[in-house]
Amino acid sequence: MSDTSDRPWLTAYSPGVPADIDPSQYASLVQLMDESFQKYASRTAYTFMGKQISYGQTDSLSRALAAYLQGLGLAKGDRIAIMMPNVPQYPVAVAAILRAGYVVVNVNPLYTPRELEHQLKDSGAKAIVIIENFAGTLAQCVAATPVKHIVLCAMGDQLGLLKGALVNYVVRNVKKMVPPFNLPGAVRFNEAVAQGTRGNLKKPDIKPDDVAVLQYTGGTTGVSKGAVLLHRNIIANVLQSEAFNQPVMDKVPASEQPTSVCALPLYHIFAFTVGMMLSMRTGGKLILIPNPRDLAGVLKELSGETIHSLPPVRIDSIMPTVKAKM
Repeated sequence: MSDTSDRPWLTAYSPGVPADIDPSQYASLVQLMDESFQKYASRTAYTFMGKQISYGQTDSLSRALAAYLQGLGLAKGDRIAIMMPNVPQYPVAVAAILRAGYVVVNVNPLYTPRELEHQLKDSGAKAIVIIENFAGTLAQCVAATPVKHIVLCAMGDQLGLLKGALVNYVVRNVKKMVPPFNLPGAVRFNEAVAQGTRGNLKKPDIKPDDVAVLQYTGGTTGVSKGAVLLHRNIIANVLQSEAFNQPVMDKVPASEQPTSVCALPLYHIFAFTVGMMLSMRTGGKLILIPNPRDLAGVLKELSGETIHSLPPVRIDSIMPTVKAKM
C-alpha cells in the first residue's frame, strides 16, 4: 500500500488491493480479448442451458461475425446496436463488433418502439444484432432509423442442431415468446457467421482513445442519453475490478476455473464490465442467465456448479428468496 497522505481513501482498501493499476498494458479491448482467446482457448468461456462454449469457439465465432460485418461496407467507428438478453450470441457480437473496429451500442430489449427509435437515431446505428423475441419492436420503428443491416438471432442458435431446434420450437410455439414480425433483408445469426468464415477479417488500428461503447442511461431525467466510453475507460474499469477481487480470488484452488454467475443483464455496464469483460480477462467461466426472474430455471442452471462470484446490484434483495428455494 502506498502513502495515504494525499489519497486517504486507500485506508479503506482491503489488504492485498493495490493503490494503482496500469491500463496502458492494453491498447484496446480487442488486445485484451485476443490475449484471452489465445491463452485460454481450451477453457469454457460461457455456459448456457447446459451448453459449454470455449474461448476458442468464441474466438472463431466472433472472428467470422466480424468479417461478415466488415463485408457490409461499414466504416471504422460506425455504431452497431445489440438488443439481446444474456445469451451466448451477446458476447460473440460484442467481440465481433470491437474486433471489426466498430462501436457497441447496448440496447435494453424491453424498450418500446418509441424508445428504441430514439436510441437508434441518437447513436446513428447502421446495423443491429437482435434476438427474434424483440424483432417485432424493431419492425415498428426501423424505417425511421439509420439501421440498414439486421442480424437476427434465436434462443437456440448456439445449442447445437437438435437441442437448438427444440429450444427454438418451444420458445416460438409453446411459450409464444416470439410475436409476429416482418424484417425484410434480415440475416440469421448462424448464416452471418457462415458467410464470415468465407471472408477475411482486416485488423483495424484501434487506439486507447477510440470509442468502444455507447452506454445509454435509463432516461429518468428525460430521454435516454448515451455515455461515450473509450477503450481505455473500460480497460481501466476491468483492471480495477480485477484488483479489488484479487485477494478473494487468490483463495480459489488452482484446480478450479474461476466461475461467475451473470444474472444481471449484459446490456447494463456493470454486468458488461464486471461480468463479461472481467471474466474474459481472468479466463473465467461465465454462466449466462437470460431470465433471472425464473428462479426455478436459475437454480437448475446453477446445479452442480462451483460458483466463486455472483455480481449483483443488491445481494440482500435476492438471497432470502434463493435460500427459501434451496
